[in-house]
Amino acid sequence: MCHPALKEALTFARHLEDLARLRRVRDRLDREYALPLDVEALARGVRMPAGLLSRQFLLAYGQAPHGYLTARRIERAVAILCRGGPGAPGVAEIRSAVGCPSPETFGARFTAVVGVPPGVYRRQAARGGADLPPDDAGQVPGPVRNREARLPEPRLA
Repeated sequence: MCHPALKEALTFARHLEDLARLRRVRDRLDREYALPLDVEALARGVRMPAGLLSRQFLLAYGQAPHGYLTARRIERAVAILCRGGPGAPGVAEIRSAVGCPSPETFGARFTAVVGVPPGVYRRQAARGGADLPPDDAGQVPGPVRNREARLPEPRLA
């Protein structure tokens, strides 16, 4: 049987390894948001069971991987829609560019997160944003930063 301090140090090291894996998943979601990604593929990439990845990601970042990916895609779509101007891509092109395969799902998620449909958002942004939803109602919940799971304090005896 190993010493309690050694056991605790090993648990802490395992926790650090898990956090590093979660950061790799988060970084992949940030980088490859426009690609088709699923939890099983993400989990295989960091050699974790998909259920464990989802639970630990939720604990570390406050959102499940799929929710984080959706927020990232909507955040990117908002940025593109705000640019607007002549020759700007249409909503369908933006939807495709950010990796949302279904127009219905994109429209529904965008509206749920931002407060208005993408086309309305574009028109309002073009008019200077006077009619955009207030910040607290239509704020895009972007990827969570600096809210990683707290590390347990090592107790060395």
